[in-house]
Amino acid sequence: MRIAPRIELDAVAHRELTALARRGRVEARVQQRAKIVLLAAQGWQNKEIAVEVDLDRRQVAMWRQRFIEGGVQALMHDAPRPGRTPSVTTAEFESSIVDKTLHEKPIAATHWSTRTLAAQLGVGPTTIRRVWKRNGLKPHRQTTFKLSRDPRFEDKLLDVVGLYLNPPERALVLSCDEKSQIQALNRTQPGLPMKQGRAGTVTHDYKRHGTTTLFAALNTLDGTVISMCQPQHRHAEWLQFLRLIQRKTPKHLQLHLIVDNYGTHTHPEVQAWLAKHPRFVMHFTPTSASWLNMVERFFRDISENRIRRDSFTSVPELELAIDLYVEHHNANPEPFIWTARASDILAKVTRAKAALARAKR
Repeated sequence: MRIAPRIELDAVAHRELTALARRGRVEARVQQRAKIVLLAAQGWQNKEIAVEVDLDRRQVAMWRQRFIEGGVQALMHDAPRPGRTPSVTTAEFESSIVDKTLHEKPIAATHWSTRTLAAQLGVGPTTIRRVWKRNGLKPHRQTTFKLSRDPRFEDKLLDVVGLYLNPPERALVLSCDEKSQIQALNRTQPGLPMKQGRAGTVTHDYKRHGTTTLFAALNTLDGTVISMCQPQHRHAEWLQFLRLIQRKTPKHLQLHLIVDNYGTHTHPEVQAWLAKHPRFVMHFTPTSASWLNMVERFFRDISENRIRRDSFTSVPELELAIDLYVEHHNANPEPFIWTARASDILAKVTRAKAALARAKR
């Protein structure tokens, strides 16, 4: 019978191994190796250690031998593995890859892939992937943006952000908007439920059963939402929603409503109604700046969590789902916390305008 080589530890090695086996910030695999050596020093055989540390007996034997040959330091790193030695990308060649990625395009595509650029430069796709990763390049990804051209952008920005960061006393700040054209879509066939190893499935096609518009006013202080659904979103429906807000809010509080520049919000009949109800104070976001209206975050959540992946056979069924979602939300509301300062936003917009100006040259 083969007997494992004996391990004898001096005081220093025993102290180091004990610390590695117990220290919380040491890698789990290093802790495991230190425990193997400590048990081996106590006279345990490889088979017994393997059961204790949940490893194969051959692995235990390997780390026992590694310690005998290299001491504690041999446990800290894996041994070099066999295989082709990776090619070294020089700084000059890496710079050429980055420059080509940023300033050139392939003939028959809008952007490079690892394979197309590798074929162009005569290297492997893995080399391109490593260079892109080191330099934070992702040609396959693209994000959208829109700079507001509102001549009063700065004034409106300061006004709205000021309401978020320093709301007035004895008043409510309500972020309001309409989410129009919410479709009651019904899949043409039942979907298959999710199970282990397979995602849930739905058909790609659907039947349309009409649309509804969700009017919502988000209380920026406590996160509660006042809402209603209507078949259209004209000034008449907006006035109806304003009256709902009037009924649902304490009469002694002034109401500061943050809205966008949609025409229904400035209709003459709306203006006449607001003149008769002075506790309503309107604050308009800049054009092309819907991201400044906090209720858009609520619209995103209800779309992602309740509407997009469900099927509805009618508009009333869709509206019931929306109402139940709002009711559940208001039972345990959590406000969205605005943290961006107006000065930081203005600085970012200034940089974006300068970058656009350079791109046009």
